[in-house]
Amino acid sequence: GRMLVSVLLPVFNAERTLAIALESVRRQHDVDLECVAVDDGSSDGSLACLERAARADPRIRVIACEHRGIVDTLNQGLQACRGQLVARMDADDIMCSGRLSAQLELLRARPELSGVGCHVRLFPRSSSAPGPGSTSLAGRRDYERWLNSLQHEEHVARDRFVECPLAHPSWMLRGDVFREYGYREMGWPEDYDL
Repeated sequence: GRMLVSVLLPVFNAERTLAIALESVRRQHDVDLECVAVDDGSSDGSLACLERAARADPRIRVIACEHRGIVDTLNQGLQACRGQLVARMDADDIMCSGRLSAQLELLRARPELSGVGCHVRLFPRSSSAPGPGSTSLAGRRDYERWLNSLQHEEHVARDRFVECPLAHPSWMLRGDVFREYGYREMGWPEDYDL
């Protein structure tokens, strides 16, 4: 039978990018999905944007909570995910339309894998536009090149202590594995910890 994929989407003050991110979830093809969007007490129009999207598409479920931070937000959303597979997505990212179906097929073909990630293209591409964190454009491009150089499981294992070798918003994990381990507040990045 077909497997349900839950897209776990934490949201905090992402009004500027959220509509495009949600549209990229909605346009996934060849996959049954639900999107569990958890608003972490946003003070902008994020929650209203989520509620509009949920009215337009019943696959989108919105959970609104007071601001508690990324770890609690992810864990609350994870508990609400009903899919056999859980895919991560960030509110300022865009998914290629075949991402979820490709990851689903790989996990179906490789039952020994707990999860997969995919390559990324960081944006904006120009130095004049603000990017993630305070990282320079050259630094972001180096990071992108490194991530995308990891082509096989052996590469991921080899470079696992360089940085998190699978970009967090590109993950798809088996739901039981994801729920068993969950996220922890450890004083370092929650994705690297997991």
